[in-house]
Amino acid sequence: MDKKNLIGKSVLIVEDDPKIRGLLRIYLQKDGYEVIEAQDGIEGRKMIERYDPCIVILDLMLPGMSGEELCRWIREELKSMMPIIMLTAKATERDRVEGFRLGADDYVVKPFSPAELMGRINAVLRRTASRCGKLSFTGFILKPARGEAWIDGNELALTSFEFKLLHLLMQHPNHVMTREQLLDGIYEKNERDVTDRTIDVHIKHLRQKIKEQTEKEYIQTVRGMGYRFVAV
Repeated sequence: MDKKNLIGKSVLIVEDDPKIRGLLRIYLQKDGYEVIEAQDGIEGRKMIERYDPCIVILDLMLPGMSGEELCRWIREELKSMMPIIMLTAKATERDRVEGFRLGADDYVVKPFSPAELMGRINAVLRRTASRCGKLSFTGFILKPARGEAWIDGNELALTSFEFKLLHLLMQHPNHVMTREQLLDGIYEKNERDVTDRTIDVHIKHLRQKIKEQTEKEYIQTVRGMGYRFVAV
């Protein structure tokens, strides 16, 4: 599997058993996914509102707010089509039918094979690829199709140039991009009438807007080379 293509794909695990969460985290991170965790349904709801994950792995027997209730909230109140894989000890045909009726995309019974679950996650994400056409890094979410950038649930007010610049940097996390590369990614060769230093001005404005929302340093300057987006 090409891990490079999976960078930015976030998975929320809503599971009260820390051993199961830990096992899933190992397999998911090995395949390049960003992992978000919640130990009950209430925390799971908060994580969904904050991070808008690509897919949810949802235990049904949860304290506080059951998996069924959380699934119903996602589909009926949030009105989201985010993929949901139910992970549960409930194994009867009736339980499975009810899970799909609530809006689950797949249903996996405990005990389960982690390798099989990974295959199901990949299959569901392939079917729903258009829904997760975004880049996500620990609360920093970019939605190219909508032209939106969010940090911890707060939308950034970006100019068109700033958005394109951020998009280019986030497409190559932890890699240095020169000013020339960034300009080439934003302009057609015959349309360019700006200097490389134009990038510096827009980076400064972009950093200021990010700083208003978080103390994390997402954009680093690499002296003598250019800039990089740090996937913290």
